[in-house]
Amino acid sequence: MTAGRGDRAAPPAPDGHWEVRFADAASAKGWENLAQQARENTYRAWITMRTTPAPATETPRHHRLKGSLAHGTHRGQTCEQWQIEVTGGGRVWYLLDRSRGTCWITFASTGHPRATDRS
Repeated sequence: MTAGRGDRAAPPAPDGHWEVRFADAASAKGWENLAQQARENTYRAWITMRTTPAPATETPRHHRLKGSLAHGTHRGQTCEQWQIEVTGGGRVWYLLDRSRGTCWITFASTGHPRATDRS
């Protein structure tokens, strides 16, 4: 989809930072919903993905997913999958594509993801 009038222009990542992109339309829509509910926390999650998407010390609010959710595939590349807890229930999941220097947002929602209850 080409950007048009009124669309937000995301700046390119500066040297040493990661690109943050949506893997699909559903994650983009979820991101917008999350931003409307928790603007400041969503912004902090974006900054975290840009600067430290794979922290040396994981926390309960920012960690790699486990089990069947630990990896995902985007554009034929298998990547680690991480989670940031944006609010009590709101989450962002992203694939860490080291070869492209990109975090691919695969899930964003204001509600707790049910998939984590199964893994």
